[in-house]
Amino acid sequence: MFRSAMIGLLGVIAVLVMPQPVKAEYADVVINNYADAAGMRPVVFPHWYHRIRFRCKVCHADLGFAFKAGGNKITMAKIIDGQFCGACHNGEISWSVENCGMCHSGIPGTPTSIHGSTVQRLVAPTYKALDEKEKAQKK
Repeated sequence: MFRSAMIGLLGVIAVLVMPQPVKAEYADVVINNYADAAGMRPVVFPHWYHRIRFRCKVCHADLGFAFKAGGNKITMAKIIDGQFCGACHNGEISWSVENCGMCHSGIPGTPTSIHGSTVQRLVAPTYKALDEKEKAQKK
C-alpha cells in the first residue's frame, strides 16, 4: 500500500514539475466558413475561455465538434436548432443568437484557423454589419 501511494505521489510530482508542451487549447478559433459570404463578420470563438471551464469531451464528444478549426459545417440554422454552440447558447445556459456581435466579432476576411491568444488583433470594434461596399469587395 505504501509503495502504491509513493508511486502515485511521484507521478503527481512529475506532472507538476515537468514542463508540458502547450498546444492550441487556450487559443482563439476564428470560424469563417460562411460568415464572409453571408455579409457577417467571422466568429471568434474563445477556446481558452471555454477550455478553462469545461473538459474537452463536453464539446468534442458530447456536442460533436471536430478537433480541427473549420471541421464542422456549423450554420446558424443548426445553432438555433440546438446543435453545436446552440446546445448552450440558447438564452437559458448562456446568451442566445439574438446577440450577433457577441460571436460575430472578427475582422472580415480572417481565415478559419486557430490563432494563439490574439483576441485584441482578431476582434473588430463594436459590431456593425458589412455595408454594401464591403460586401461587393468580398465577391
